[in-house]
Amino acid sequence: MTKFYCANCGKHESTAKTLLSYKCERHPDGACKGYHVLYEGGEKSKYTCKYCGKTASSIRQLTGIPCQRHPKGPSKGYCVPAL
Repeated sequence: MTKFYCANCGKHESTAKTLLSYKCERHPDGACKGYHVLYEGGEKSKYTCKYCGKTASSIRQLTGIPCQRHPKGPSKGYCVPAL
């Protein structure tokens, strides 16, 4: 069964349409100020942040880590999964 993940928070749904119809609690503009964004990479055993290189076993875990090399500044945003 295919799962569609949000790149900002790691939430998953069985269809992209369902996922993209809800607001995201970890949206870059603020909690619930925008909709989920589709993660375009495949499922992996480890996910790596594209800015700082930290790893986690799920997108949800990775996107909960404050990123030290985030474009907005150290700890001004969360880790973002690389494709």
